[in-house]
Amino acid sequence: MGRGKLRIYLGAAPGVGKTYAMLSEAHRRVERGTDCVVAFVEHHDRPRTEVMLHGLEQIRRRRLEYRGSAFTEMDVDAVLARRPQVALVDELAHTNIPGSRNAKRWQDVEELLAAGIDVISTVNIQHLESLGDVVESITGVRQRETVPDEVVRRADQIELVDMSPQALRRRMAHGNVYQPDKVDAALSNYFRPGNLTALRELALLWVADRVDEYLKQYRSDHRVSKIWGSRERIVVGLTGGPEGRTLIRRAARLAEKGAGGEVLAVYIARSDGLTSASPKELALQRTLVEDLGGTFHHVVGDDIPAALLAFARGANATQIVLGSSRRKTWQYVFGPGVGVTVARESGPDLDVHIVTHEEVAKGRGLPVARGARLGRTRILAGWLVGVGGPVLLTLLLTHIDADLGLANDMLLFLTLTVAAALLGGLYPALASAAVCSLLLNWFFTPPLRRITIADPKNLLALVIFIFVAVAVASVVDLAARRTHQAARLRAESEILSFLAGNVLRGETGLTELLERVRETFGMESAALLERESDVDPWTCAGRVGAGEAPVRPEDADVDVPVGDHMALALTGRVLPAEDRRVLAAFAAQSAVVLDRQRLQREADQAKELAEGNRIRTALLAAVSHDLRTPLAGIKAAVSSLRSDDVAWSEEDEAELLEGIEEGADRLDHLVGNLLDMSRLQTGTVTPLIREIDLDEVVPMALGGVPEGSVDLDVPETLPMVAVDPGLLERSVANLVENAVKYSPDAGRVLVSASAIADRVEVRVVDRGPGVPDEAKERIFAPFQRYGDAPRGAGVGLGLAVARGFAEAMGGTLHAEDTPGGGLTMVLSLRAAGARSGEPPGPGEPSHATGHPRSDEPVHSVRPERQTT
Repeated sequence: MGRGKLRIYLGAAPGVGKTYAMLSEAHRRVERGTDCVVAFVEHHDRPRTEVMLHGLEQIRRRRLEYRGSAFTEMDVDAVLARRPQVALVDELAHTNIPGSRNAKRWQDVEELLAAGIDVISTVNIQHLESLGDVVESITGVRQRETVPDEVVRRADQIELVDMSPQALRRRMAHGNVYQPDKVDAALSNYFRPGNLTALRELALLWVADRVDEYLKQYRSDHRVSKIWGSRERIVVGLTGGPEGRTLIRRAARLAEKGAGGEVLAVYIARSDGLTSASPKELALQRTLVEDLGGTFHHVVGDDIPAALLAFARGANATQIVLGSSRRKTWQYVFGPGVGVTVARESGPDLDVHIVTHEEVAKGRGLPVARGARLGRTRILAGWLVGVGGPVLLTLLLTHIDADLGLANDMLLFLTLTVAAALLGGLYPALASAAVCSLLLNWFFTPPLRRITIADPKNLLALVIFIFVAVAVASVVDLAARRTHQAARLRAESEILSFLAGNVLRGETGLTELLERVRETFGMESAALLERESDVDPWTCAGRVGAGEAPVRPEDADVDVPVGDHMALALTGRVLPAEDRRVLAAFAAQSAVVLDRQRLQREADQAKELAEGNRIRTALLAAVSHDLRTPLAGIKAAVSSLRSDDVAWSEEDEAELLEGIEEGADRLDHLVGNLLDMSRLQTGTVTPLIREIDLDEVVPMALGGVPEGSVDLDVPETLPMVAVDPGLLERSVANLVENAVKYSPDAGRVLVSASAIADRVEVRVVDRGPGVPDEAKERIFAPFQRYGDAPRGAGVGLGLAVARGFAEAMGGTLHAEDTPGGGLTMVLSLRAAGARSGEPPGPGEPSHATGHPRSDEPVHSVRPERQTT
């Protein structure tokens, strides 16, 4: 059975028409004979959407009871039993009611897909997990219901349902999205034109990135090398010179002119000759391009223009930005330069920008001094000078009357041999020495035009000439080889230094490192393979690139072993042996990065286990002592009352009963804090946010303290706050009880409230001993009791629970010094009128099902226990 296909309608905000588009697609499929059912679709009392449900088979929903209220959820079992071809599942990011089959609706969808059922679903851009912080910065609302990005990215189809902010606001004003009593508040808050425009841009860019991934995969699968200018990608060619920063900024400005433009800075280190690149300058340029949102790439290439063009075409770039040459005018005799060559060979699909800068024509050194491997042109020139030059020189000397003498003739021929060695290396020089010696013997050594030599002095001179010519040619060739080796080693050292720096700083993960390997050596794919033992099969620890990763190292074009049970495997071409030294370093670093990632995961798990163990230890201590203390008191009082040996007076019985009641209250308080801390630790606290006045909640929080120990100052003119009343009451109660506990005898605790900007602050002020600055955060940790608090005073959870509940409601809690001595707890809450666009009525169930609306930009409204 194959896996089902997932199609997602993505919107920028509620009301753009995702559900309507999904239902329209369902009607089209039903008309074509497809078995399509509605697994869960919420129309939210929108008439046009409700009409679209007519004519579609709907699966009966599952009814759940939770905290005294009835809710309905998708019945996964019923859908699996029905086994349609296509199921419609609305609101992918929705959080299911406790007691459901799965915690999240996207997990329900995964079950349907695994069963081979195609699913069509909807989601808003604000519900993507990675965009939570961005959406909060735009709208001021933190989304409680999210879906992992990977779930949406794995969808077979993603269709953007787009609508301009003006059109969406008109829809809302006409009552097509929310009920009339909610429209004004929504339009003036969350659905402001600026918010909608920013969310729309966010959705467009996210979908554009997804489309770009599809395009890269298609080009890789079909081996498309021609550039498709679907998106502006600008490659900046860097030499390591000071002009690089100018080029990067110029490329960034070009990218800003087109939406979604991307800048890729590339430095190409030649193995056959390096430019004078400054490592410090390259580091500065790398930082600059990353600050501007681009990426930095380090590539090795024998031919810089060809390597640059290959990189640009591989990245599907549309433009290349290069700097004007720094060479002086006379240096152009060695070639046209990189810029001219790239512009000539770029073709019609790749634009090349040559940017002027302050370093133009200031010089960059002789290319000969940095030469490494001799090219074909120089070798050909060496043969022409070494073989053709002596012939021309002989014709010249034999047709002029000047008698220069044998010594001068030899020096002239030696000059040509040295020139041949400088240009073409050893073999042209040796050939030149042989030709020159023959010509000197035939035309200039008596007897002329005969191979024999009459004068022994001439024979000695000719032998010395051959020896000097061969020696000079050998020295020149050795110097060229050493220059080549030095240049290549310098290139390798720069790459290894860059690699080691990134790995040591922890800036490179395994995937990034493998991509760097693939990119540096121009390979199609790179994979790190490992196995447990010599007989176990190989497994892939990480891979990048197109095509399938090799299953075994021997299946790859290049494999580098890392220890006994790990290997780096590359496909694409066979690399020369001289490249394996750098490749071995990459392989070793890959193993290091993999080990570090695994150690980091183990460290995180160990940290979680240690924290859990610490809490369990503290919990056991609390249960063994703090909980037994009130139980012991209750047990003693009950045993005394049941004793037949003592006749208790009414006053004694009342005192014993009072002790039982006090012990039970203390026990209830301790158990309540332990349960609340457990909920906070497991992340199951989900507030039911609604607007309420503080004077309705705060007085109820004072029931657990002695009468007359608290002064209350909560003005009735304060704005309403957006909170969960039960959580707020519990937070304030814990703060007040803590303040009363540490207040001096006859001291009174002050509870006051005031409005500051868009916040409302509740202050709990005591005149106790206070807390030093270094301990003000530590007192909010679980199971912490400051100073010499007695063991029976509690388990140290009150303040931790109070802060946890405050943060769950979107508020904050911190401690300040009380002027004149003591401690002030400041609980900051959001005013109801400053909720940054959250539509009114969060927590109100929809009229159709009694279920909260998960497409609205509000906090999760799943009901929780209300603490009173």
